[in-house]
Amino acid sequence: MSASAAVPGQQRPRETRTLPAVPPGAVADSFRVACYGEVVTRDTTWSEHSHPFHELLWNGRGASTAVVGARVWTITPTLGLWMPAGTPHSGSAIAGTWFRASFFGFGGAPSISDVPVAVEITPLLRLLLERLDEPGLAPASRAVTEAMLLDVLAPSPRELLLQVPVSALLRPIAEAVREDPRDQRTLTHWAAELGVSPRTISRAFNAETGISFARWVAAVRAQHAVALLTRGLPVEVVADLVGYQSASAFCAAFRRTTGLTPGAFRAS
Repeated sequence: MSASAAVPGQQRPRETRTLPAVPPGAVADSFRVACYGEVVTRDTTWSEHSHPFHELLWNGRGASTAVVGARVWTITPTLGLWMPAGTPHSGSAIAGTWFRASFFGFGGAPSISDVPVAVEITPLLRLLLERLDEPGLAPASRAVTEAMLLDVLAPSPRELLLQVPVSALLRPIAEAVREDPRDQRTLTHWAAELGVSPRTISRAFNAETGISFARWVAAVRAQHAVALLTRGLPVEVVADLVGYQSASAFCAAFRRTTGLTPGAFRAS
């Protein structure tokens, strides 16, 4: 997904924030779980950085992305991302996104994974996270809530993850499709442009991403669609903006990729 997660081709003002890279446990912390939230007023990018503590990224509203190497996760109000301490990552959020971050003390809370993993933000998990963000929460209540949070926190097999190909052969294709998911060029078209066979491109996509070119394009479109749906755009409009000729075709493809229909995703 393009960093702006905006309507394809639309130019929007952008803010870039630079954060340090800090190794795990390098900074003493006196908390078990600490919460932060902010509504960004402009499309915002965070440069690559790392934290000395574990982090759970999720959104109260809107969509954002987190990037680790060539992997791009989409974060929503119902699908968060666990980022282990010391993991270099960058990120972006569109204007109006209410992003939330819960920090877990490196010495006081075990990591649920050694690598970034998706976390489903269930109603119970959201309730616990929001309670910990309440000002003036009594120490005894905080301790009980933190223990419950750590008990229910777990990786989820459901994720919006895109593996971005980085080879010289596939980079032009990946950049074009991520910049504008309405791009309708097929393997045959790309092969003619790049002077190779369609089979060569097909094999390269499977080798670099683990999925076919068609499934990869569908994943890019799904990530764009998530951002547009969270901004309240009608399904018919989103379908057109991400390259589908009909709302029904978009709904079917979105469900194959995410496991939810666009309506069910928006309701969740």
